[in-house]
Amino acid sequence: MKRIGLIGGTTPESTSYYYRKYIEISRGLFEPYFFPELVVFSMNFKAFRDNPRAWEGRKEMLIAAARALEKAGAEVIGIAANTPHIVFPEVQRAVGAEMVSIIDAVAEEARKRGLKRLLLLGTKTTMEMPFYREALERKGFLVVVPDGEERERVNSIIFDELALGKLESKLYLVELIEKYAKDGVDGVILGCTELPLAIKPGDVSIEVLDSAEIHMRALIERAMG
Repeated sequence: MKRIGLIGGTTPESTSYYYRKYIEISRGLFEPYFFPELVVFSMNFKAFRDNPRAWEGRKEMLIAAARALEKAGAEVIGIAANTPHIVFPEVQRAVGAEMVSIIDAVAEEARKRGLKRLLLLGTKTTMEMPFYREALERKGFLVVVPDGEERERVNSIIFDELALGKLESKLYLVELIEKYAKDGVDGVILGCTELPLAIKPGDVSIEVLDSAEIHMRALIERAMG
């Protein structure tokens, strides 16, 4: 079985959630006490977020992390966050190891569940930049994002609460999702790996796509070959 590499730290809260899902998924797939080999490179989130060269500098940090994981023997690598996938193609080209896209994994899971119209929640960058939405639209999905004020509030919840280990606005997120459910979306993408810390399947009336869990499962399955 191939060794998995995880670029984490963006944020540590979501990386911890990935590790918990790694344990849970492994217990469901393998015999007792068997866990795939996993190497985590946890980046300094402040240095990443405040990089003076913005996405060019962040891309270089991600490439350095991926190469470090390669040196540690990782053969299948994932970035444990949605927003950094804005530069995923460049990072993928810079390393020899196989990389698994969180967007592709989410799209495949949505296809399996027969979903068509998806609400995308995440950071402002994920909701406003075209990289995520267009990737899904190319695969045949209709993607809806919240309005401007709602995007600001979701972004604030992510960075001012969930990234700091706080949860004060769960009700707001539930009500926001239900609002769009009434408008016809049949699934919600928790397109920030902090959001599953707040929203679980069963909290809302539509399908919940937990991007972190879906991605971790895809990494393990790819490592299985």
